[in-house]
Amino acid sequence: MTKRQLIGLHVLGWGLWASYIGLGFYLDHAKRSFAILTYTLLLVECAEFYLGYLWVFPRYLRRGRLPQLLLGVAGMMGAFITLRYLLEEVLLPATIGISNYSPDTTFSHYALDNLYWGTSYMVLSAAVWGLENAFRREREHQQLQREKTQAELAFLKTQINPHFLYNTLNYLYAEAYLVSEPLADAVLRLSDLMRYMLTESPDGTASLQHEVDYLHNYLALHRLRFEDRFFVEMDVQGAVDGQRIAALLLIPFVENALKHGVTSRPECPVRISLRLPTPRKLQFEVHNHISQHQKDPTTGIGLGNIRRRLALLYPGRHRLEIRNDGTMHHTLLELELG
Repeated sequence: MTKRQLIGLHVLGWGLWASYIGLGFYLDHAKRSFAILTYTLLLVECAEFYLGYLWVFPRYLRRGRLPQLLLGVAGMMGAFITLRYLLEEVLLPATIGISNYSPDTTFSHYALDNLYWGTSYMVLSAAVWGLENAFRREREHQQLQREKTQAELAFLKTQINPHFLYNTLNYLYAEAYLVSEPLADAVLRLSDLMRYMLTESPDGTASLQHEVDYLHNYLALHRLRFEDRFFVEMDVQGAVDGQRIAALLLIPFVENALKHGVTSRPECPVRISLRLPTPRKLQFEVHNHISQHQKDPTTGIGLGNIRRRLALLYPGRHRLEIRNDGTMHHTLLELELG
């Protein structure tokens, strides 16, 4: 369902509900004097519904956010009571001379009455958001399964027997070692890269340590290729052992930095930083000056594909910030692991 269709469905739902209320007043003449108060209450309930539907529940109705959720619910109730008071006890008396509560209404009665009327639409907004979120998660899961199946089929079409590949690379390593140690080291690192790519776990995740090793091997191959004209710094802080991450998730950012960045000038190196401020939080940053010359004719990894993969694999558990001022390119990725 598109965003426009969803908005149309909401408008239709509220319109039908307002029409149903109006039909009740049309059939019961004795209650027509309460029509204005009923519709002002409906307006306040509608505002409370969307406060929860668009802001409170999408942000806080999740594991580990109970204190924020309780504050958000209290804020919704406070907004409901305040808006209802302004409409029914300030605006209506000043304009048409009617109000909902008599002057002798006690505070306890006013509070209980508002809790009663405010709770129902609060629960309704949570239920509607939860239902829509469940359908959205199911669609994303189905799409992820389809994409995974397509990737597996594509892989099977081009699969090389891993044992044949490793045995061949080991042979090349042994032969290259007799000729050149740097060449032998390159073959060994290439073997490690291929091994990581072909031995990904069934659930698509890998050890964070293996992902970091992959990045180091990838950069080492580039250093062998460009020798003393390759200036890239990579810093790893925190314990990466025992953590798991979606396989090959970080390499596209490094690939793009090497493809579009300046790597041959020592005064402006590409800087790569991976930090774990807590055991379950990862911060990955890449800084590079932007090169004015295209160094690689391939298209590389598109930003849209990266965002799509993050949305599917880490929904609500990631933040991707990319800044480009024409001179510097900065990428910051934050992930909640586990």
